[in-house]
Amino acid sequence: MIKDNQIFFNRMHIVLDGIVVVASFLLAWAVKFLTPLAETTPGVTALSAETYFSALYFIVPFYLILYSIYNLYTSKRATRIRTEVAGILKANTVGVVGVMTAFFLLSTKFDAVVDFSRTFIFLFYLINTSLTILYRYLIRKALYQIRRRGNNLRHIILIGYSRAAEAYLDRISANPAWGYVVHGILDDHVPRGTTYKGVKVLGTLDNLQYILPENKLDEIGITLSLQDYDKLETIVDQCEKSGVHTKFIPDYNSLFPSRPYTEDLMGLPVINIRYVPLSNTWNALLKRLVDIIGSLFCIVIFSPVMIFAAIGTRITSPGPVIFRQTRIGLHSKPFTMYKFRTMTVQASEEEKKGWTTKGDERVTKFGSLLRRTSIDEMPQFFNVLTGRMSLVGPRPERPQFVDKFREEIPRYMVKHQVRPGITGWAQINGYRGDTSIRKRIEYDIFYIENWSLGLDFRILFLTIFKGFVNKNAY
Repeated sequence: MIKDNQIFFNRMHIVLDGIVVVASFLLAWAVKFLTPLAETTPGVTALSAETYFSALYFIVPFYLILYSIYNLYTSKRATRIRTEVAGILKANTVGVVGVMTAFFLLSTKFDAVVDFSRTFIFLFYLINTSLTILYRYLIRKALYQIRRRGNNLRHIILIGYSRAAEAYLDRISANPAWGYVVHGILDDHVPRGTTYKGVKVLGTLDNLQYILPENKLDEIGITLSLQDYDKLETIVDQCEKSGVHTKFIPDYNSLFPSRPYTEDLMGLPVINIRYVPLSNTWNALLKRLVDIIGSLFCIVIFSPVMIFAAIGTRITSPGPVIFRQTRIGLHSKPFTMYKFRTMTVQASEEEKKGWTTKGDERVTKFGSLLRRTSIDEMPQFFNVLTGRMSLVGPRPERPQFVDKFREEIPRYMVKHQVRPGITGWAQINGYRGDTSIRKRIEYDIFYIENWSLGLDFRILFLTIFKGFVNKNAY
């Protein structure tokens, strides 16, 4: 059975990982001390080989525990190679930091530990990471060839024809290396013989009682549509009694349009419809700190440009230098956003009629220059400094357009779960000014759900090349 094979593969991985760690350690030691370029001699000008190798009693189990923590012993069927490589890199990086920390802490009791070569540790990190990635890649290739020959396959049936079933079959069809074989679907509503991706509907849910006793399945996937969830408890009970591994693939894509995540509330699993990293206090604090430092830096650096814009606006067009406009920000609360005025002064009711389009006569010549170069946005650094905005985030919109788009565009209001920004993921991908609101929201939601400081810095960097000159600003 597949589950027996998985246990064997996991044990094999543990043994091989231990061998690779030891081999990498020995190879790093040989490169450091036995090559013609070696500047030290073990036992003479450096620690003895026995002292180095005694550290393996600590290092090998430590690395195996790390590999387990970073999920390197889970099934490879549905795990991408890049995910496994990322896990290996993280585990080895944490490992080498842990080893160096341990050596440092032990140095207070054992003076010899201080003399462990930093070059040796670095060589061990490089060699161990490289060898682990290489041998695990070769195992993946070997498993792929084995499954192509019809071995090590996982035999499944799906219970319920739904969008979840189709999505599951789409992924299995696109990834034959996973080794899944779906023998059919059971459903009470779809006619027998209906086929999707080569998989047929075999009959109704009642047929499950005849299929399970045959004991030919490795797995059952419950893919019931929402309308059939009242049958879920009975079906799970049947599957559990059969002893066949059962998984539940929920049909809630229409309700959960993003990556949901679960939390444990004293034993009660709670599904959060949307994962927003910035709801974490630490993440929000880090972002706010970057905003404060970044806005102060930008105010100082760009002060000559802002002085030029202020003088130019005053000279070329009568009216105030700074244009104030109400926008909707964090938690759907209104705030006053600042910009350099780029249009002729107009009544508030006239200004609310619509956004600027190509050839708009209200835009002054100097204002057109400010818009194309995004200089008109620079007073928003003060909005960032006061906490109304962020350097990076979804662009804020006027109240009348928020009221309009919230009814017309799905998930539009999600953007208000974070602070609005001067620049954003949508903007550097070309969705600024008079462009598709739907596409802009897609990019905004991607940013909200995948936020990291690294992504913020990437957007800020790309803004230098893509964000300042705006071909869609009129």
